[in-house]
Amino acid sequence: MSVSERAEPKPVTARLTFVLRFASTIALWSVALFIVFAGYELGFYALISLVGMIALWEFYGMLDHKGLPNFKITAMVCGAIMLVGSFYYFSHYGPARSYDFETAVLLFFLLTVFTRQMFSFLRDDEPLRTMAYTIFGLLYVLWLYNFITKIVYVTPRTPDGRVTGQFYVFYCIAITKFSDMGAYLTGSVIGKHPLVPHISPKKTWEGFFGALVFSLLASVGLFLLMPGHFSVLTMPHAIVLGLLLGFAAVIGDLAESIIKRSTGVKDSGNMLPGIGGALDLIDSLLFTAPLLFFYLRLVIKVP
Repeated sequence: MSVSERAEPKPVTARLTFVLRFASTIALWSVALFIVFAGYELGFYALISLVGMIALWEFYGMLDHKGLPNFKITAMVCGAIMLVGSFYYFSHYGPARSYDFETAVLLFFLLTVFTRQMFSFLRDDEPLRTMAYTIFGLLYVLWLYNFITKIVYVTPRTPDGRVTGQFYVFYCIAITKFSDMGAYLTGSVIGKHPLVPHISPKKTWEGFFGALVFSLLASVGLFLLMPGHFSVLTMPHAIVLGLLLGFAAVIGDLAESIIKRSTGVKDSGNMLPGIGGALDLIDSLLFTAPLLFFYLRLVIKVP
């Protein structure tokens, strides 16, 4: 979760919050990446699924805080089915069947929400709002977040059956977090011009361009340092992805800001010191992970 702020005296607590946020992010993703690099696919899946389910619960909690109607339990059950099934199909059969399964789950979820609404009282437009909020939560949080799992399996396994996509998960997380860091540092030092003050008054254009520069440097740096692990990339791809993912990270952060401002909350939760909730942790990844996946599949055309 990035914070690109206008230049002004920073209290000690703000610096401490940034340090805690950075430490929490590094700690959690280090554990996740250690698990997947060690080859424990089930462990990696369990960890990111737990974070995803907590984030989904937090999303509906924000709606509850504002008094917005939703079918939280229905969405949580369908979300768990999506995560488990998608992981199974991707790990065993590859992308094709996973897409079919995911489409089937979304259809089932849509039918379930309509069926659930039939047993609730009709009050003006509340049924429509209830179904819209419920469906949006599953799509925004879990469907987008699930692309992290898909990236693990986007590249072919080794002859002995080991996954190879974990390096691209690392690549995605690193660029996303460098974008967040660039936005914060640049915005804090030279930020003067508000980016979207009606959404987040402290974010600045200077922070936005700082995010792009940091993400570009991270992408090119990783490609040069680990060329063997990013064999499907070329330098032009690394440059384009650095800019695209940096931009997507900023949009992802602003997207959650819209939701938090609309529901009147500061953080989605308080699970992680300095960050807030699980949704605050993954907000930027909700946009960068799908973008990286489709870039690999459609532009580079990874088999």
